[in-house]
Amino acid sequence: MTSAAGTDADNDRRNVSDAVGVVVLGACALWSLLSAAGRDGRPEGVLLAVLAVAASYAAGRMAGSLWPVAAPCVGALAGLALAVTMPGVAAGSQFTTPLGHAGAVAALLVLATGGVCCAAWATPVPSLRFGLRALAAGIAVTGAAMGSAMGCAGSAAVLLCSLAAGRLHRRGPGIAGLALTAAVVTGMVWAVAANVLPAGLTTALSGPLTERRVQLWRDALSLARRNSALGVGPGRFGELSGTASEALLPDGKPHSAPLQQAAEMGLVGVLLLAAAFCWILYALWRSARSTPVVLTAGAALTALAAVAAVGDALSFTTVSAGAGLLAGLATARPWVAGVPRS
Repeated sequence: MTSAAGTDADNDRRNVSDAVGVVVLGACALWSLLSAAGRDGRPEGVLLAVLAVAASYAAGRMAGSLWPVAAPCVGALAGLALAVTMPGVAAGSQFTTPLGHAGAVAALLVLATGGVCCAAWATPVPSLRFGLRALAAGIAVTGAAMGSAMGCAGSAAVLLCSLAAGRLHRRGPGIAGLALTAAVVTGMVWAVAANVLPAGLTTALSGPLTERRVQLWRDALSLARRNSALGVGPGRFGELSGTASEALLPDGKPHSAPLQQAAEMGLVGVLLLAAAFCWILYALWRSARSTPVVLTAGAALTALAAVAAVGDALSFTTVSAGAGLLAGLATARPWVAGVPRS
């Protein structure tokens, strides 16, 4: 039986994290409208992403409370199906085609792996747990077969982190490590865009990233420096970037979420994006779910943040919805016989 004091403390934790989430997501929506005002900006994409995260987070909380094992499995299989059926995984010619859906495919594979691994920790049946982890390994192999190096590497990293999470008794250091990892990846992207790394390292990174992607990043950083307060307006990067217009099929994206926020919504936009990620980590830290489930979901969302830092992932509503769903599932409070279990 859960004590009344324990239930009250759990409710307080959930209320605080929910209130923080409402404030952060509301600020993201409001700032997109402010930065678009008078600049011919198009805030619809940001508003849709905020709505997708909020709605899927609420849905994940409800589904995770009722079906802590089945819900993440169904979500993971749906994400895997979307990744497999999404066209244009390969980047193709960097001047005749857009960079494609590689970032979205990798993000969906990572989220699917995270959902399966969370379900594995939630089930008390050893054979089912083993089968779910085998499925997670199969998702990583699927990424390799599809030609998604980021998806394969990200899925494998999430699986390994999930296995290691079972040996940790405190989630605080793990959450801090995930936040540091996301910060390091973002810092590296910013350093490449600013061309402040040693020449040899920049050349080595430019190969797998492609020269066109690096040039897009530098265009975004240049726009951000000239419009640091409000940015150029949501959805306007493609109009103002010379590199983006060179492709025959331009997609108008810099293929880096932090740099896109900096260019289109200014410094405040970057801070709000970081605040949204920190809120999710905070909600996981305060979650009543077990530490392995929390850290597994955190690892998947951190891998998603890394993919979004180097690719075009968050521009896809399915990815934003999947991130919110996984966060909701990992912060849900499972019910047993009509009684919430902490």
